[in-house]
This record gives sequence, structure tokens and C-alpha cells, in this order.
Amino acid sequence: MISFAAGEPDFPTPEHILAAASRAVHDPANHHYTANAGLAPLREAIAENTLRYSGMPADPSQVMVTNGAKQAIFNACAAILDPGDEVLVPSPYWVTYPASIELAGGVPVAVPSTADTHFKVSVADLEAHRGPRTKALILVSPSNPSGSVYSTTELEQLAAWAISTGTWVIADEIYQRLAYAEPVAPSIAQITPDLENLVLVNGVAKSFAMTGWRVGWLVGPNDVVDAAARYQSHASGNVANVSQQAALAALTGPQDVVEEMRQAFDRRRKLMHAGVSAMPGIRCHEPAGAFYVFPNVTALLGEGHPSSERLAAGILEAAGVAVVSGEAFGAPGHLRLSYALGEEDIERGLSRIAAFFDTL
Repeated sequence: MISFAAGEPDFPTPEHILAAASRAVHDPANHHYTANAGLAPLREAIAENTLRYSGMPADPSQVMVTNGAKQAIFNACAAILDPGDEVLVPSPYWVTYPASIELAGGVPVAVPSTADTHFKVSVADLEAHRGPRTKALILVSPSNPSGSVYSTTELEQLAAWAISTGTWVIADEIYQRLAYAEPVAPSIAQITPDLENLVLVNGVAKSFAMTGWRVGWLVGPNDVVDAAARYQSHASGNVANVSQQAALAALTGPQDVVEEMRQAFDRRRKLMHAGVSAMPGIRCHEPAGAFYVFPNVTALLGEGHPSSERLAAGILEAAGVAVVSGEAFGAPGHLRLSYALGEEDIERGLSRIAAFFDTL
């Protein structure tokens, strides 16, 4: 079995991070409850990291540490939304966005995009779906599942729209340091510092191969962070202290490990995109960030596989390769293939899929 389904790096967590966690295990200070919003040194490091990579000055009081970026998204929605508020969600989208909105009492409103626009939405697209109850926009760049990255000009336009309409922006930057045209993807915070209704979401999971450590964060206005922290105090309490110490080592330690992984992903990206694009009937734009390709497979659908969901099941059953269907991301007719695995496995998996497609 070869899995192109996993949304996590296949690299081990870097050694200096493991060493910090090992030391933390033996420190009694980490054996007890700590501040719900996060350890003070980690919040300080996150504030510095946010300024360095997103260009947003932040006080540690504007930072809250969460159990992964997923909880940060959920907490942000819980803090911002009132029942019935609508949130614009560009499609294709990560599956957690609509669920987090609904759990907070909000209403997700999908804003479709296509490969012709590299799966990015414009101000005109947002306006076409904005209504009297629109409260927020969830913006992810680089994107899961499409790998798209918004340019500086595009972010400027979206930010100007958000300011003019009074719309909150929840910017998910978890893949920020896995961009390929440049080492760090542009941030809407850096481009438009006067955008006040802004919450940034990030974490150590993708860039430092730490998905299992469960450390993310949100950065935003004090009232939002305070409300989210009160919510988290009842939902989960503080993030595990050893994981927080590991995250602190990640942010303050050597950063060359991030660049090494980014370059490896870039090689895999090119290999995966070339292999998928060479298959007859497949249309696939080249991803600019994250570690996914998102090909259009509608030309391959038919009586035996009438949907991309059924096609994904057929690939699994006949070829022994796991992929994720576009239905999960609000984009039927597509498949998501992760290239967060070794080049040999990528080549083997693509060969199996191509052989299966030849039988259709």
C-alpha cells in the first residue's frame, strides 16, 4: 500500500527539538498545569516568529497556544461568530473549516474557484457571495488542498475589500514556510498592516515535521485572544508542556532544517506534478506551496466510476494507492495527492495509478 493521502511530512522531528523535549520531561515544572494561553517564553517566541515571517508586530498577550492549528481555527470561530453569522470559505477548502464554523453556530458559504484562476478567489468572487450576515473570510495560503499561493497584489486586493466591508479575516498560514517561488509565502498581515479585524493561525506541524506534537497558535486582537482563551480553558486547558517546550526549541533553534525539508518537498513537487500531468485525461495546475497536487479527473469519470469519490476508491482497491477525493474539499471531479513521502514511493505510486487508468 502506498499512501498519497497523508497531510503530514514523512521526516522525523529534528534532533535538537527531541533533545529539548527530553530535557523538559525531566523538569518538574512541566509536570503540572500551566497558563491556559501558553507558556510565556513560547508566546514570546511566537510573537517574534509572527513579526519575522508575517510582518505583524504582536505582543505576547495577543498570542494563544492551541492544540494544533485546527484548534486555533475552531477557537477563532468560537470567539468571533454569533449564531447565524456567515463565513466565506474559498473552495476547494480544508475539510475542518466548514465544521469549525458550524460548531461555532455560524454558516459556511463556499466561494468556488477553478484551476483557471489557480484555485484562488477574487474580490468579485467574494462580493458575489457576501450577504448581510457575512462576518468573516477564511483565507489559506499556501492552500490545502490545491497548493495555491496568493500573490502580494492579490492579498492587497483582498485586504482592501475586507477593510471596506468590515469583514474579519482568519488567515491560516500553517504552510507559510513551504512555498517554492520564494522560501516564505506572502502574508496578508505584512501587506496590509492596517487590517485590524485579522487573526493569524499557524503552528509547528508542517514546517518542523511535528504533526503529532499538537502545537499551534492564533495571533490577533486582545479581545479575541482573551475570549478564545476563556473558551479553551473549559475545552482543553493548556497544551501539553513538553510539546510546548519542543515547539519553543523549534522556533528558537536552527532553522536550516526547515529549508532542507522545503527543498526536498520542491523536488517531490516537480516529480509528482510531472507524473500526474503526463497521464492522459488529467489536467493539473502546478502547486506553488504546501505538499499537494489537485488534478482534475472529470475526463476519467464514467459508468464504472461516476464520481471522483468512486474513482479514489477504485484506485485504492485496484492499485493499492490511497488518494483523497475532491468531494471532501468541496470540489468534486478532483483528487488530492500528497507528495509528503519519498521519491521512490512517489514514482511507484504514480506508476500504479497510470496502469489503473489505462484499464478505464
